[in-house]
Amino acid sequence: MASREIDVKNKISALAAQLVPELVQLRQHIHRHPELSGEEVKTSEFICSTLEKYGIPFTRGIAGTGVVALVAGKNPGKRCIALRAEMDALPIREENEAIYKSVTEGKMHACGHDVHMACLLGAGKILNHIKDNLEGTVKLIFQPSEETYPGGAIQMIRAGVLKDPDTVSVIGQHVINSIEAGKVGMKAGPYMASTDEVFLKVKGKGGHAATPEQVIDPVLIASHIIVALQQIVSRNASPLIPTVLSFGRISGEGRTNIIPGEVTVEGTVRTYDEAWRKAVHEKIGTMARGIAQSMGGDCEVTVSHGYPVLNNDETVTRKVRQWSIEYLGEKNVMDLEARMTAEDFSYYALEVPSCFYRLGIRNEAKGILSNLHTSTFDVDESCLETGAGLMAYIAQKMLSE
Repeated sequence: MASREIDVKNKISALAAQLVPELVQLRQHIHRHPELSGEEVKTSEFICSTLEKYGIPFTRGIAGTGVVALVAGKNPGKRCIALRAEMDALPIREENEAIYKSVTEGKMHACGHDVHMACLLGAGKILNHIKDNLEGTVKLIFQPSEETYPGGAIQMIRAGVLKDPDTVSVIGQHVINSIEAGKVGMKAGPYMASTDEVFLKVKGKGGHAATPEQVIDPVLIASHIIVALQQIVSRNASPLIPTVLSFGRISGEGRTNIIPGEVTVEGTVRTYDEAWRKAVHEKIGTMARGIAQSMGGDCEVTVSHGYPVLNNDETVTRKVRQWSIEYLGEKNVMDLEARMTAEDFSYYALEVPSCFYRLGIRNEAKGILSNLHTSTFDVDESCLETGAGLMAYIAQKMLSE
């Protein structure tokens, strides 16, 4: 790197280190006050008040509670890139006993969105401090409703979040518990699966459990359907196309001695190929209806089309990896495997070349090991310095090309 680039890197690193106490306060405040998808009113207000304190202009109320801020450099019209963080929490009762434990019963930032917001606010403050070194504009996207379909990303895109000024690339950062704090990881190309929700309504004829010959048992029919549908993955899916079909809920208003007239089943299907994705939907419908009818019942099948495959642009991701090495050192940048989890960041990646990478939060010595979406999830808060500084560095490098 040239001496000027080294100076900018050192300045960003120093600012990130100085910000740590403030970043911890931001993260802990947000963590204490989680709000579910589409309900992020107070979270949005807190973000706006913080941006106002930092002197960063913003627009609120995008796609409901979304916020977009702009850090304009010395040549703001040259280029615009975006950094994105999600705002919503999950309907989980927190079991941690930390001082920053959620004060809202049954709601928790169990996916690290509190970290994402704190890091993005920190990156914004750093970038605003060095804006004379920015050749363009950085857009800070605080997005609602990542956890619930149809997802806040597509709603913000439809509201024009990538316009005015036109955004050429989006960078997303997400915590992961399998990587130690201080490290990051990424994968170019297809990284996260498409995800669709499957709803089955199995209809039969209810009655007394002691006289099964007089009923058409939807519980039994549903059981056969669930087992049979697994052959879509085991016998129809190509081994070259990762596919998951799982059911997480089955319900019927029966009792020990009452067979209900109807049973509902809910699940998810995930894969990496759009043509196969469509074929899976059709197979689910054909098989479920056929099995139900062969047993004297019927089945209504609804597949709710969810997020597409998240594809990290090869060129952008290669550059982000190199910049991460420059900022953190090669030993702290890891290559990741594809995952069957899903993310609505995929919608940004469909619009412009983008990169979604992972921020390590694990610390075995401190007992910080729990997986995302669990009631004991927590982070090593040293990740905040890494996350805020790296996002700022990546943004500055992208605008310097």
